Amino acid sequence: MQFKLAQTLGIAAAVAGLAAAPGAVQAAQKVVRIDGSSTVYPITEAVAEEFQISKKGAVKVTVGISGTGGGFKKFCRGETDISGASRPILQKEMDACKEAGIQYIELPVAYDALTVVLNPKNDWAKTMTVADLKKMWEPSAQGKIKTWKQVNPAWPDKPLKLFGAGADSGTFDYFTEAIVGKAKSSRGDFTASEDDNVLVQGVSQDVNAIGYFGYAYYEENQDKLKAAAIVEKAGKPAVLPSQETVMNGTYQPLARPIFIYVNATAAAFKPEVKEFVNFYLKNAPELVKEVKYIPLPANEYKAVDAHWKALKPGTGFGGVPEVGVKIEELLKRIK
Repeated sequence: MQFKLAQTLGIAAAVAGLAAAPGAVQAAQKVVRIDGSSTVYPITEAVAEEFQISKKGAVKVTVGISGTGGGFKKFCRGETDISGASRPILQKEMDACKEAGIQYIELPVAYDALTVVLNPKNDWAKTMTVADLKKMWEPSAQGKIKTWKQVNPAWPDKPLKLFGAGADSGTFDYFTEAIVGKAKSSRGDFTASEDDNVLVQGVSQDVNAIGYFGYAYYEENQDKLKAAAIVEKAGKPAVLPSQETVMNGTYQPLARPIFIYVNATAAAFKPEVKEFVNFYLKNAPELVKEVKYIPLPANEYKAVDAHWKALKPGTGFGGVPEVGVKIEELLKRIK
């Protein structure tokens, strides 16, 4: 009884304190909470900075980097309003959100060219086939494929040092799906991190290193790294990542859309969230390019904006990752 009385008195005191400070509640800063993919982070952070300036401090936007998987865990617990994702939501995440009563609106915001990076002093592996990459990264390579020569006899007998995305990363899921043929199917004996800057450092400091991450991190670090040109299939040309090769469909299978997922309840009942997403989609073409990613074509941004304005919850993927999906086709799937 004493505990309940103390609680009651505490609440009363708090209310009295608010009453004594007129306007305190109204003046409280509104917050938009975002977490998720390190790949999507540079875009969202750029949008957040511009949005906060436009709101003159009335809204605070927090942007975390837990990786796509880590971000969805928080999102499906109701801890964030928006989740950045470098691959679509998976079935287990859909189930977690459903159990928590959380609906989401899936919005593609840009294209990424997942980039295979090398140390600038690597003079032997300028081009790589998908088969080469699979031989390096598939689970059966663990403890066995230890040198460059074991991957390709034309390459030197030097140690193969692998750097890649951590298991909570959507980039890890997408890369393994595209290269190995199954999401999360990978050897485990490599240096892994959700922080792409750690991977940049690792590859830039070791001539025998190879890694992969989003295009923006490569673009920002071209003085420390070089990109490998990828051969999708025998007989096809080697293709370097670029805006042109992503848009014309030749950089395959490593070109991909990247997303934000918006909590549908927050979109409907938190004006600051709705304003932020409106601002995001309006300014994405310019800011995506500014942070070195590849904007969607104008017709695709128009389709995404219409989808957002309709507040249609759901996903066009059904919990199964796909390689090479088109944005307009994706949006039509969401009924």
